[in-house]
Amino acid sequence: MRHYGIDAFFEIGRGICHQVMVEENRVVPGDLVVGTDSHTTTYGALGAAGCGIGTSEMAYALATGKLWFKVPETVLVVLEGRLHPMVSAKDLVLFEMREIGSREAQYRSVEHAGPGTATLSLAERMTVANMGVEMGAKFSLFPSERTPTMRPGAGYATRHSIDLDALSPQVAVPHHVENVVDVDEVVGLHLDQVFLGSCTNGRLEDLHQAANILRGRTIARGLRMIVTPASSLVFRQAAEDGTLAVLAAAGAIVEGPGCGPCFGGHLGLLAPGERCLGTHNRNFKGRMGSPGAEIYLGSPATAAASALVGAIADPRESVVERVGQEAGR
Repeated sequence: MRHYGIDAFFEIGRGICHQVMVEENRVVPGDLVVGTDSHTTTYGALGAAGCGIGTSEMAYALATGKLWFKVPETVLVVLEGRLHPMVSAKDLVLFEMREIGSREAQYRSVEHAGPGTATLSLAERMTVANMGVEMGAKFSLFPSERTPTMRPGAGYATRHSIDLDALSPQVAVPHHVENVVDVDEVVGLHLDQVFLGSCTNGRLEDLHQAANILRGRTIARGLRMIVTPASSLVFRQAAEDGTLAVLAAAGAIVEGPGCGPCFGGHLGLLAPGERCLGTHNRNFKGRMGSPGAEIYLGSPATAAASALVGAIADPRESVVERVGQEAGR
């Protein structure tokens, strides 16, 4: 494979490519990255331009090392403030879907700037960049030392400003990712399944957030909770620090590293009439099994809180309740 410049192969069970590529420093700021998966936009978290392409385009890129691109216009998203506890980057990107939709950013770059970007961890930036493609974006970018954003005099197709302090937990309702509401609009909606994982929210930080809510508690009877770490490294780290034990003790089923139920390929498939809340990136009709099922999207905290009661729940209220109970013991 020397002709193609390929220097590594990954065995089955290694995990999702977007997670593994970042873990092994195979993408650095300023890179142009292409992959035959739409969520290649994830690499924008590092200040790299990543986008999904088709198999024919990939064959050409492998053979020649070149590809044709149209330079996209830019949608600027300025982030101010800091996310509150129990409000996460998943809530931020769902709110972006709510504000920007799936048309405004078609074949454009979504560029994040402002002081709020510095408050987001790499894992959080990956979550936001990952779902840029749901807006139709070619790239979803965050600043780095090599790739600063919001240059003086730069022109932008459109501009948005988001106050992170004002954000509340968000939920995408069927059957499109841009159908986003505040969590309180769907609180109490019965669930059959909760899914924690995917290339959007299967990182160690995500598992930690869920475990912090589930520790010492048990998920609702009759509900199945499926947890899929994004990579074998995340799986090992979560096993070593006790996170997987906490999730399993709460009643969750922990699967091997990978995509899990996200795309409806295996495990966690939904039957007609069933309802799932997941931390993945798409809630299209039929994506996780029967077209008669419903898929809701939320953060790891919302997923964990919802698993406890068997219905969509506000994670802020769940934490307050637990703290109050523990203080009264």
